[in-house]
Amino acid sequence: MPTIGVKRDLLFEALGKKYTDDEFQELCFAFGLELDEVTTEKQMLTKEQGDVAAAADASEEIIYRIDIPANRYDLLCLEGLVTGLRVFQGQVKPPKFEFVEPSQRQVLTIMPSTAQIRPYAVAAVLRNVTFTQDSYNSFIDLQDKLHQNICRKRTLVAIGTHDLDTLQGPFSYEALPPEQIKFVPLNQTRELNGVQLMDFYATHAQLKQYLPIIRDSPVYPVIYDANRVVLSLPPIINGDHSKISLKTKNVFIECTATDLTKAKVVLDTIVCLFSEHCSQKFTVEPCNVVQTDGTTIAYPELAVREERVSVKRANAYIGINEPASQLADMLTRMYLEAQVDAKDGDTLNVKIPPTRHDVIHACDIYEDIAIAFGYNNIKKSLPAFMQIAKQFPLNKLTEQLREQVAQAGFTEALTFTLCSRDDIARKLNKNIEALPAVHIGNPKTLEFQVVRTTLLPGLLKTLVANRKMPLPLKLFEISDVVLVAENSEVGARNERRLCAVNCNKTAGFEIVHGLLDRVMQLLSVPRKAANAEKGYYLEATEDPSYFPGRCANVMYDTLVIGKIGVLHPTVLQAFELTTPCSVVEFTIEPFV
Repeated sequence: MPTIGVKRDLLFEALGKKYTDDEFQELCFAFGLELDEVTTEKQMLTKEQGDVAAAADASEEIIYRIDIPANRYDLLCLEGLVTGLRVFQGQVKPPKFEFVEPSQRQVLTIMPSTAQIRPYAVAAVLRNVTFTQDSYNSFIDLQDKLHQNICRKRTLVAIGTHDLDTLQGPFSYEALPPEQIKFVPLNQTRELNGVQLMDFYATHAQLKQYLPIIRDSPVYPVIYDANRVVLSLPPIINGDHSKISLKTKNVFIECTATDLTKAKVVLDTIVCLFSEHCSQKFTVEPCNVVQTDGTTIAYPELAVREERVSVKRANAYIGINEPASQLADMLTRMYLEAQVDAKDGDTLNVKIPPTRHDVIHACDIYEDIAIAFGYNNIKKSLPAFMQIAKQFPLNKLTEQLREQVAQAGFTEALTFTLCSRDDIARKLNKNIEALPAVHIGNPKTLEFQVVRTTLLPGLLKTLVANRKMPLPLKLFEISDVVLVAENSEVGARNERRLCAVNCNKTAGFEIVHGLLDRVMQLLSVPRKAANAEKGYYLEATEDPSYFPGRCANVMYDTLVIGKIGVLHPTVLQAFELTTPCSVVEFTIEPFV
């Protein structure tokens, strides 16, 4: 779920009313949003960088961080959020977007060579735009939010915005060998070709993640104007020649894509949200895009489609009983203009504007009715039919064991499912390559690189964080680990385990052994005698995580279900522990 940050004072000025934090939170909730945090730029920088000095010059203006549903692209900037809230409060009607025809449309021609890499392109123009510093920042931020969201980090769509007055149409969208593409990148002074540009931005904090999208391609996509001035090298960077500034009046917007539908959605969203800054509000100048087969298509489409929904069905699905006129009013407040059908009083005619690409089914319309009505206003009722449910057996056993292990004197911990590679490998004297670990493809921090294959590291970290507490420290956790499983549909499987650690001046192996005996007693699993067919027992083994000669497999019949033993001193040292620890860890799934 994307989160946007808007300046509180700017937001209240646009809404025409001041709110307390609680009042605005209630407004957001009624509209289907969530006020995540009230902060300042200084607090955010301090939190992210951990350096108070680095944030000394940052602004202390109040910022509202608001969680936006992932499919509501129209709310990803201040302009869209304000319009949505004002329509919801009945202050204004949903705006109608119109085309304005210039004396001659701008033309973008797609060359056949682009089929090798990014075959689609769309374009539009916003005329007579007036930017302030805040609206300019919002314009740039919206592009970034769209790139991270619907554009899937520019793999599906890349957005380019340019000062049209610095360019000369018509424009051409081509794909050329990287050595032939030469231009000055945005905010740079030196001309680079495609190969040099890849090397130059290889260490750039923001742009390096986009380089692999086209780096290995024999041709790179590029957009030229009539004078062969480079507008952009999508999806990497725009040219410095046509960069937008506060003085920009006419904005040329181009979107190149591997998914034409997504490109249309992105273009519609940008022009609709920022057309309010045009001198003639909510107007857009279309562009002709010449396809590779010679046909010409005008963009943006700004299509308004009409859906018909049943009043009776909407009431039944939501669990309310409202008249058709009331439902129509609710939908209009949610940016979906609706009217009761003159011929059929049980039908609503709903207009879906170009900003609401998230509405793809009647169920989406029912959801908006429920939001406008208020989820808290829907009366609770029992289902009209009986359903006999029961707790999932594995979860039921987990809850029962948690209570019993706690009664045995152990304190429960709840640790992160993700951990670092070192936590499950090097610190436990194991090789990461030999472990059936699921790795995170693009980890954001060193602490969360893999999904844990054992519960032990989390408990040892908890011991370290509480080492000032009096001994003994007896912790346990019953949670899932994730293991690679090639025969599984998703390539991995969950396994529910119980892990307990005893930390004291002496290892106290008998403590965890006693806990194992108690758990088996509760599970009605007997200790296996010499001639018995079933039961549990310990079988001596060696494991690099445990002290030599102080480790055993926990056996259930002929199945190895876990390990018990005294931790190796090097493991304790790796986790910065100075007192001995004994551990038992085993899966509880065979006992369900």
